[in-house]
Amino acid sequence: MDVGLFVPLGNGNASPEILRAVGRETEERGFESIWVPEHVVLFDEYASSYPYSPDGKFPGGADSGMLEPFTALTYLAAVTDRVRLGSAVCLVPQRNPVYTAKQVTDLDSLSGGRVDFGVGIGWLREEFDALDMPFERRGQRADDHLAVMKSLWTHETSEYHGELYDLPACRMYPKPVQTPHPPIHVGGESDAALRRVARLGQGWISFNRAPEDMAEPLARLDGILADHGRSRDDVTVTVCPYFNPVDGDAVRRYADAGVDRLIVLCLAFDVDTLRSQLDTLEADVLQPSRAT
Repeated sequence: MDVGLFVPLGNGNASPEILRAVGRETEERGFESIWVPEHVVLFDEYASSYPYSPDGKFPGGADSGMLEPFTALTYLAAVTDRVRLGSAVCLVPQRNPVYTAKQVTDLDSLSGGRVDFGVGIGWLREEFDALDMPFERRGQRADDHLAVMKSLWTHETSEYHGELYDLPACRMYPKPVQTPHPPIHVGGESDAALRRVARLGQGWISFNRAPEDMAEPLARLDGILADHGRSRDDVTVTVCPYFNPVDGDAVRRYADAGVDRLIVLCLAFDVDTLRSQLDTLEADVLQPSRAT
């Protein structure tokens, strides 16, 4: 089983020094990937419910902030050579799909083909409002936007005509290094998210699940994949335990449950703390994973 890091980068730890240390230390220790989240704005007061905490509140104040994911990953690409670079997750329906396709393909080019494109539909209505994007029908909008991106990545002349987005015939270059395009990993726990995996994904990302919580969603995923003529051999199952503690026993239980990749939380605000966290994660998670 592969082990990567989920590294929120924002107000307090978005310095060049910390990003360089994240990239270099992660690669030197043999972690497989680095994944970063996305929110362009946060709010002191909001009615939306965060799906990964019991109280529905996002774990961090409105001043925590986050680096734009492809900016952060491009910086990390420049200080690494092998580690894969992932978005966990890019909020596809609140973004312009042409610019997003461009950012992904340029990152794939500059990194030598190391991008994993994690996508989601978002939960924070107030963020959509701030971006003047509709919150309603965001799942359908995500599908249209992803279809636009795939056309731009794979066709010499690209166009798409959907209900929620229309792309006239145009040409985007360079194309991604990875063919036919960087792997798309769909985040989300609902049947709609799993259907999106089956229709167009190369992977599924689940957050905040313990090993014993994997059987039910994976059974649902298996059934939905079968309905689309696919199987779990076609997709990578990635789990971010988030705030759930992970030790060697948990690593073995995740692997036995059918998880292909763990991305474990690493959040530090200075380089010394970062190195200390990485020491612990290397001993408790990375080394046991090599025996699975």
